[in-house]
Amino acid sequence: MAKKWIAGILLIALMAIGIVQALDKKEEPTGSKEAAAQGLKEGVKAPDFQLKTLTGETVKLSTLKGKKVMLNFWATWCGPCKAEMPAMEQLSKEVDSDVAILAVNIDPQLDVKGFVEENGITFPILLDEKDEVNTMYQIISIPTTYFIDSKGVIQDKFIGAMPHDAMVQYIEDLK
Repeated sequence: MAKKWIAGILLIALMAIGIVQALDKKEEPTGSKEAAAQGLKEGVKAPDFQLKTLTGETVKLSTLKGKKVMLNFWATWCGPCKAEMPAMEQLSKEVDSDVAILAVNIDPQLDVKGFVEENGITFPILLDEKDEVNTMYQIISIPTTYFIDSKGVIQDKFIGAMPHDAMVQYIEDLK
């Protein structure tokens, strides 16, 4: 009987330790983690990143300061992403040189190049090979699009497939 009591007390103690440990792991955001958390909010500076395109060029967001940026997160297997690509392509042909359209692919291990060629996409496709930018912007659902003004500040965020006219309006609303 005493062994059962001791085992029960020991089990309760271990559970209490586990709960305390789990609660202590709560981290306060600092440095780049704080910037990433803020990246989700409108009115804050867009977290900077650097990614390679399908053609091997490097694109760094901060070098686009002075331009309006449409930053889209997508995947080749995503139906809504595929549906909005023709509208993004059309928009890329209509906008002035003061607008940059960037599409961050979150599944670069798949045939992104084949997808781009098959769909006639000409705007820059960035490859998030280490899943860093996707994580930095805390993308939960795709497609997700951020609209960043010429000062590098996030002005709007749109989750889901966007029609062409909505893309045009969001860009026109940017400063």
